[in-house]
Amino acid sequence: MLLNDFFTLNGLQVSGADIAATIIIDPAHKIFEGHFPGQPVVPGVCQMQMLKEIMEMVTEKKLDVVKAYDMKFLAVIDPSKNSQVSVSIKYAEDPSGELQVTGSLFKDELQHFKFKGLLNFQH
Repeated sequence: MLLNDFFTLNGLQVSGADIAATIIIDPAHKIFEGHFPGQPVVPGVCQMQMLKEIMEMVTEKKLDVVKAYDMKFLAVIDPSKNSQVSVSIKYAEDPSGELQVTGSLFKDELQHFKFKGLLNFQH
């Protein structure tokens, strides 16, 4: 779990199935000792995990990523230069009970990460 360790929520707004959040990434986190020394970069797997954990917080249920139709890492997040990032998520539950999710991490007009795929509730 990365929430309240690797990143913290600085703001969260939920309107139906639309989520807007602001997160603060800890630039002193140990992960940056290896990714990469002197030139920190938020790993892509962490970006996906942050999106998933925000979804879990909102739905109040544990989720699994089932499928990624589209997952793109568009711009590096350097936490020493930009530790505050915005998150946008839209989701809908399909008839099978899976969540169709579209989400992104961005700063102003610069999009860092985008995801479109399926998440489901853990049983």
